[in-house]
Amino acid sequence: MGFWESIRKSLGLDGAGDLEIGEELVEQPLHGGVGAAEDYQLGPDDGVRVFPMPITAEADVVVSYSGLLAKAGATQVYLHCGEGPGPWQNVRDVPMEEGPPGTWTARLTAGDGGTLEFCFHDAAGNWDNNNGVNWSVTVHSGRDPH
Repeated sequence: MGFWESIRKSLGLDGAGDLEIGEELVEQPLHGGVGAAEDYQLGPDDGVRVFPMPITAEADVVVSYSGLLAKAGATQVYLHCGEGPGPWQNVRDVPMEEGPPGTWTARLTAGDGGTLEFCFHDAAGNWDNNNGVNWSVTVHSGRDPH
């Protein structure tokens, strides 16, 4: 079994590259992962988790947030995201759904490669942008580089 094939298998991807997950992915908090794959916390105690990791181009991605805005009691949180590197393309705000108290979750589709860049804001105009550097995760093509 090749390197990428073993990663796809561990993430629950079938041969066509589709995730074999149900709606429970959005409804359950991302603490410890769902199914065979683990979610990935981007920084120590930053309250940001991404599932699945690694991210494949044009795949569904779930971002979970329990950071500063959630701790401050925000009544609505938005995932502000775009595709990079460089100036963001396809910039959008994705309304997040509140799960367990203080945890917000959004589902989106990754771009066709590069990076997924994001930060968060609430309905009152307060932002959490990771101290000015935003969050960024690599989006790979899913092709074996060899």
